[in-house]
Amino acid sequence: MMATSLTNFTFDSVITDKSDKTVITSNADFLLAIFGNPGSYKEHPMIVSFKGNPQDIDNKKWFSRPWTNVSTVLSADANNYFSLSRFKANEIGKYRRKKSQFCELCVIMLDDIGSKVSTDRITLQPSWILETSPGNFQVGYILREPISENKLADQVVKAFVQAGLCDPGANGPTARLARLPVAVNGKHAQQFRCQLKLWKPENRYSFQELINYFQLELSDEKRSKSSHIQTINANDTTNANDTDNEQIWTPGPKENTVVAALTRHSLYKSPLGEGKHDITCPWVNEHTALVNSGTAYFEPDDNYPLGGFKCFHGHCSERHIRDLLGFLNVDLQSARMKPTIHVVKGEIHRIVDIAERELAATKQYYQRGGMIVSVYIDGGTNQTQIQPVSQSVLVRALASIAIWEQFDGRSKNWTRIDPPARHTSILYDSNNYRHLPLINGLARQPYLRTDGSIMLQANYDTDTGMFGIFDSRQFLIPDKPGREDAQSALELLNELLKEFDFATERDHAAALSAILTAAIRPSLINAPMIHVRAHAVGSGKSYLCSLITAFAAPQKGTPTTFPADDEECRKLLLAELLYAPAVIEFDNITSDILPHKSLCTALTSEFISGRILGVSKTAKVSTRTLFLSSGNNVTPIKDMARRCITINLNPEIEIPAAREFKRPDLISEVFEERERYVSAAITLVRAWIIAGRPKFTCKSLAGFNDWSDLCRQPLLWLGYVDPAGSIFEALKEDPDREQLGRLLMAWKNTFKNVPAMVREAVNGENEELREILHDIADERGVINRLRLGRWIKRHEGQIVDSLRFVRCSGHTSAERWRVESVSSVL
Repeated sequence: MMATSLTNFTFDSVITDKSDKTVITSNADFLLAIFGNPGSYKEHPMIVSFKGNPQDIDNKKWFSRPWTNVSTVLSADANNYFSLSRFKANEIGKYRRKKSQFCELCVIMLDDIGSKVSTDRITLQPSWILETSPGNFQVGYILREPISENKLADQVVKAFVQAGLCDPGANGPTARLARLPVAVNGKHAQQFRCQLKLWKPENRYSFQELINYFQLELSDEKRSKSSHIQTINANDTTNANDTDNEQIWTPGPKENTVVAALTRHSLYKSPLGEGKHDITCPWVNEHTALVNSGTAYFEPDDNYPLGGFKCFHGHCSERHIRDLLGFLNVDLQSARMKPTIHVVKGEIHRIVDIAERELAATKQYYQRGGMIVSVYIDGGTNQTQIQPVSQSVLVRALASIAIWEQFDGRSKNWTRIDPPARHTSILYDSNNYRHLPLINGLARQPYLRTDGSIMLQANYDTDTGMFGIFDSRQFLIPDKPGREDAQSALELLNELLKEFDFATERDHAAALSAILTAAIRPSLINAPMIHVRAHAVGSGKSYLCSLITAFAAPQKGTPTTFPADDEECRKLLLAELLYAPAVIEFDNITSDILPHKSLCTALTSEFISGRILGVSKTAKVSTRTLFLSSGNNVTPIKDMARRCITINLNPEIEIPAAREFKRPDLISEVFEERERYVSAAITLVRAWIIAGRPKFTCKSLAGFNDWSDLCRQPLLWLGYVDPAGSIFEALKEDPDREQLGRLLMAWKNTFKNVPAMVREAVNGENEELREILHDIADERGVINRLRLGRWIKRHEGQIVDSLRFVRCSGHTSAERWRVESVSSVL
């Protein structure tokens, strides 16, 4: 029996020590305490030492050598490793870290504790704790009796791997390496010096004590083929709907078999929530004074695949889940509460289909853009995003959701296996998925359905394909807001905008429209990009963008640079939109906003598609993301002119950056009360909907009908000028449009109504016309007629100032152009 002081260990009490002093002075002392004097053995642990980043160095650097001498010194400025096992020499006396030369496993090492594995799981005092990077630890348990049987050593290490307590290692379980304490971690730009936080080499355990304490299971269970296959009820719609599936799939139990057995034995008391149950201890008669309290059963999860059992009475301190299962006569297969998938030859298509169905049943995995994805919280930014599932992650997911078995013809038993690579690959490479629900995006606040009603429930919504990641209790939105509610909401939003110096009332209205757009962006099929422009630095462009971002997401944005060309833009958009970000912001643009085809498509289409970098498939992703940009004297041109709402800021002082704001912490204030402000924006839109969607006369904005209704009309309803006015002004001021207008007028003045060829225009004597032609198609002082012809062809039919180019047929092969007068559409 292990001492109570060992089993009541608290990890945090060790790692909260911020001292950079280690508790051991040399790697030799460390190895000596674990393996003993190397001179007394012929079998030795292996050591590896090199400088630099382990991810960048040549594979030869990983060559290991035996630790045969206590006096061996490894550089303290190198990455230093040792093997957890001893290895024997081969027939020519060479030591290699290979399975064929394995001698015995001496240490169990758990890694990524604190980063990938919760420190709460380490409640048994280790032999050592080594911090290998900030907040990331390796934990070691020295075995009292090393494991010399290779198969058993593999099973023990794999049990820890399957429980998520360590990774499998590049060369197999028994060949794994661990870091030595006197060393650095070269993975980081600034090398991290390893720190030994705990050193208790006297703490030694048998492998069975570790297996029992961490409630693990060894993969040695075998069952006969006939005893395992169960008949499936053909009327059960949750099954595969054909009787053949009984050969490859057994559904998980419909009820918790342990809870059912506890109830039959009159040991069940009540649920405690989150998978915990209050029970009577089966060994209550052994408790002091027969105390019937302090005992619980925990349902299975990824960390504890069989579930858990805990009794706080001293007589039961060594009893675990297997003891409870044995008492209740519940077999391990039933206790896991998982379906079983049998890998049978010739059934790969059905097995893959069942695997996808079980993956979908977890409600943790979805499809997006032809890829399997999950909703994931980035530990670094704390942002929730849609995360594509890699093939290796998919293997782990499939192993987690089901028990995979293969029939062993030699032993005539079913044996547990990992999900086969071929089956996983076929599922991963599929172009479409029958069972995984489609996720269109993330909603970080309540959102509008297509009928204008409000969706207040978080998590996945099958009707819209949106996944809500918000607490609806924090948002106060009236069921049927009226005009007075809208006015109150508007006053609250206007209080935020008092910090900004808008050039005109239209810019103020555009800023309000941008806030509404950010608040309901998941509900809009598409929306124009919001561009904030000023004449000088320090005018508040980024400040306003940050305010708008706060209405779209509960975290600050991460601006990026505007792409230089369409190829770069396409790659950026596909990569970003796959994760369903709330905002894509192009900050500090220094040239006109160019009409990259991919960006224009993203702004006016619900989806864009293309090949994802690093993935051999084409993805189709939703564009329901708010696009922001900012820059000094930067204007959207050509096709971007009609896709961009511009907000002009004009502080009208010499040095805007020297201003003092009345609310310097405005953005922080908004984030602190974000739910209140977002509720106001949604209330304003909802009030317009409840009022019957009153429409006010304004110019049509092709491609943005939904946005025009929900983010433009409510402001017109409340008496504001048209927030989209900047689009029509930009169309008139578009440099490309201006250039076309000049050419049309000069061509009309030169040729009247007579059709003319490009050659005639180039060779003509009209200086005004020639000057414009040089502006359009100059090449080293000469007008390039081919380029000029393509330019005119590209603008054929476009009307500027009631004029347009018309192609005329003739007797020559060269095209002739005539300028005709029409009624302007603007």
